[in-house]
Amino acid sequence: MSEQEFKYIIRIANTDLSGNKPILYALRKIKGVNIMIANALCGLGNIQKDKKAGNLSPKEAEKLTSLIKEMTTIGVPEWLMNRRKDPETGKDIHLHGPELQFTKDNDIKMFKKTKSYKGLRHQWGIPVRGQRTKSNFRRNKGKGSLGVKRKK
Repeated sequence: MSEQEFKYIIRIANTDLSGNKPILYALRKIKGVNIMIANALCGLGNIQKDKKAGNLSPKEAEKLTSLIKEMTTIGVPEWLMNRRKDPETGKDIHLHGPELQFTKDNDIKMFKKTKSYKGLRHQWGIPVRGQRTKSNFRRNKGKGSLGVKRKK
């Protein structure tokens, strides 16, 4: 390929990716896509994993974008999805980009509204998933710093 066809920044799934990295590792920049999903997408799209992202043709970039959007229908195993058994629909779906953060925030708000155990832990600013709090998470307790006042 000539130097003119190489792109230093490539846009896939509304995210700017570095063109200098192999496509397998460049796809990890997309929120909701890890190395396992990137590997599956490259395999399903017949794209070489070690190919630089800047050398992708526009057709291949468009193919990757459509694969990311249609992950539930293209044959990716359900254990690879990031939202299995969605509470609203009951289906296995895979979220990416800003919709992942939006859904996560809505879930936390729902936990707080229903006053579930996880919601209360989120409100109090302490660990939600069973970690010990005796020695860790001291900075998150909100008491501020304790100091000694100087004598005047």
